[in-house]
Amino acid sequence: MTTQLDINGKTYPVAADPDTPLLWVLRDELHLTGTKYGCGIAACGACTVHADGQPIRSCQAPVGSLAGMKITTIEGLNGAHPIQAAWVKHDVPQCGYCQSGQIMSAVALVKDKPKPTDAEIDAAMAGNICRCGAYPRIRAAIKDAAGQHASSAKVA
Repeated sequence: MTTQLDINGKTYPVAADPDTPLLWVLRDELHLTGTKYGCGIAACGACTVHADGQPIRSCQAPVGSLAGMKITTIEGLNGAHPIQAAWVKHDVPQCGYCQSGQIMSAVALVKDKPKPTDAEIDAAMAGNICRCGAYPRIRAAIKDAAGQHASSAKVA
């Protein structure tokens, strides 16, 4: 069976069982390896992507359920989102493994809440685990990007 997936603005015919998790299609078939495998049970957030603008855990999202949805991966941001610039500015990554999932969750947050409070940031990011403990820098980067995002200015 072939499923048509719209990923990062491009349509891909995917010949995978409809129950195959999106993560494996992204990494193994389409070679979009920015989305990471973390836990496999949707608990850590490393595999977060967007489906129709909402963050989902690709390790548990069957490709058959995603036909007709617009899927965005970290590659789809093209390094141009204010969150990504703020991540660099605030030197957020340490080991870097969780970063694509963290960024995708943060992008969804500032889209829905252009000026999130600390509590809103904590709630939105709670499902994303960072083994290195970069949480204060993650919060600072989100707040910085949200301020820039709201005024449409680019973060240096």
